[in-house]
Formats: sequence, structure tokens, C-alpha cells
Amino acid sequence: MSSTCPYCDFHGPRTSVHTHLAATHSDVLGWEVDERFGHTACVVTCPLCGASHSQVVRKARKNPGFIQEYEYEIRLVVFDLLLYHLQGEHNR
Repeated sequence: MSSTCPYCDFHGPRTSVHTHLAATHSDVLGWEVDERFGHTACVVTCPLCGASHSQVVRKARKNPGFIQEYEYEIRLVVFDLLLYHLQGEHNR
């Protein structure tokens, strides 16, 4: 299945777009900390409709270096959420 990056003109198989997003567009991701529970979440917002999707990084609570060590993998997970959203909600 072919996809197009929602942030630029990159086009290719879904796996290539997925890798491209994580490697190139980390600047569109946000980070939130739940003050009550101390969980950190990585957040991506759909550029088409504004819907936000987040992934809680539970291990970051006990190990502050976890996010830095696994940041690329966390980006892959969050951009996967965005790609599923784009496919399901926007037929892209």
C-alpha cells in the first residue's frame, strides 16, 4: 500500500513513510506529563483534522533516561498511531 507523508511530498510504501516520519518530522510531536500520576506521553496531532493521539511512556516515570534512549522507537509508535488515523478517518 502506498502512502504520502502528511507533512511534505514524500511518497512511498507505508513502511517507508513510517520510517520517514520518525526520522524527519519529530518536530511535530509534543510531550505531556500527567502531574497527578507522573506519566509522560508523546502526542501527535493530525494535520488534516486536528485530532490528537498520544502514547503514554510508562517506563519514563521510573527511568528518566528511558525517553532519551528510546526516543526514535517512541516516535515510530506515535507516528504509527497517526498513520492508522489517516487511513481510518481520512482514507489516506
